Amino acid sequence: MIKTMNLHSPLASQIKKLIERRQSCGMDYRTQAKLLTYFDRFLVQENIKKAHITRPIIERYQKTLSHLSPRYQANRFGVVRQLCQYLALHDPGIFIPEPMKRDSSGVGRKPYIYSCLEINHLMDAALELPPAGSLRPYTYHILLGLLYSTGIRISEACSLNLESFHTDKQCLYIAQGKFRKARWVPLHDSTRQALEHYIDRRLVKKPNAPDDPLFLHRRGRRLCYHTVYCTFRRMLEQCGISGSNHANPRIHDLRHTYAVHRLLAWYQDGQDLNTRLAILATYMGHVDIRSTQVYLQPTVELLEHVSNRFHDHYLHTVDSKGGTP
Repeated sequence: MIKTMNLHSPLASQIKKLIERRQSCGMDYRTQAKLLTYFDRFLVQENIKKAHITRPIIERYQKTLSHLSPRYQANRFGVVRQLCQYLALHDPGIFIPEPMKRDSSGVGRKPYIYSCLEINHLMDAALELPPAGSLRPYTYHILLGLLYSTGIRISEACSLNLESFHTDKQCLYIAQGKFRKARWVPLHDSTRQALEHYIDRRLVKKPNAPDDPLFLHRRGRRLCYHTVYCTFRRMLEQCGISGSNHANPRIHDLRHTYAVHRLLAWYQDGQDLNTRLAILATYMGHVDIRSTQVYLQPTVELLEHVSNRFHDHYLHTVDSKGGTP
């Protein structure tokens, strides 16, 4: 990846060295490397001639990020701050900016939680995708079903190979999830059967070696996020799913929907949530429960079950003490 990076600023060689150093420590750093190319491009546009970062340069770069959401501003600025810290090891005169303050108001983008009916409409719309008789409709049908029934990330789904599905174990093997973590994802029997039927169709198409992509683009290459994103947007329009100003539906929201629906099912079954949440965090590939909590958005149906459980617990507690509710 580093050899193909197109860097032209006076800091090009130092940027490459930083990326090599991070990757030699076992870090993926591909996303950060891409963000550093934006900074390199900025330095070229600003006609910076010296390999030295000053406060005015950082302040001008920060202004160019104003059109981005606070989260993306913090991500881009944070990577540049890492670069400054690395450069300062050899040049004490390098300006190291303070971390960009994140919005602490707690107000952010609200995930869109799809209803079961909307999921069914999207699955049906996938089977109507052109061209008729091609693998494409089945690809999107099983892809959406897999995202909803397992909660895996779209990047993880696109990275799956034919050998990633272990029918004997009834599991998917995610070889490299977020933070390069590998994990096994158990499948429901209905999901396993659907995936087996899809693979029967998929193996007719080439390339079809075990290490070839599970999901193919129409041109025979691995399905990528941008292609899925554009197709999914058209499917949302076809199904009349538009959301609101506060929650515009995305394909990543299928992961949020999975988590919420899973939690709802546990409430309905009377499960011990303290135990189940730890299992859910592992299943979704999270480091701890705190990461999973981001996905547990309250819905009307979920809040109703929470309220009912609390009410039942309260009555039981009062009755056991001989009191009157």
